[in-house]
Amino acid sequence: MDPQTHEGGCLCGAVRYRHDGALRPIVACHCRQCRRTSGHYVAATQGYRERLSLLTDDGLRWYVSSPGIRRGFCSRCGSSLFWEREGSGRVSIMAGTLDTPTGLRMVQHIHTRYAGDYYEIDPVLPAFGDGAEMPPIPDDH
Repeated sequence: MDPQTHEGGCLCGAVRYRHDGALRPIVACHCRQCRRTSGHYVAATQGYRERLSLLTDDGLRWYVSSPGIRRGFCSRCGSSLFWEREGSGRVSIMAGTLDTPTGLRMVQHIHTRYAGDYYEIDPVLPAFGDGAEMPPIPDDH
């Protein structure tokens, strides 16, 4: 498989996807919504929506978590898969759903002021109390 192609899916296999093209480095989000939807913080990469193909989508459901924001999950096993801002042309993909090896690395933490009180944030990576500028999706054209 091309190193710029990534596949992944949910725990039960009812949702499988492929993203053709480079993905952004991983960002850890500690906001309340991400912690609630994942049970911890979310570690996600991002790519272009037009390059995401659903190979199997029997269980895929979308939840509108706030105006203009939706989250994709598997209705069978509960796996959190995607985060998407309407009209952005980009889709965030939960890093843990990618098949390995990914070749990706975590580069920063955001919304750390909402972090749970039961864990420490890695001091090696940049951490932002609120949002921050996201690393770009690498240009692979």
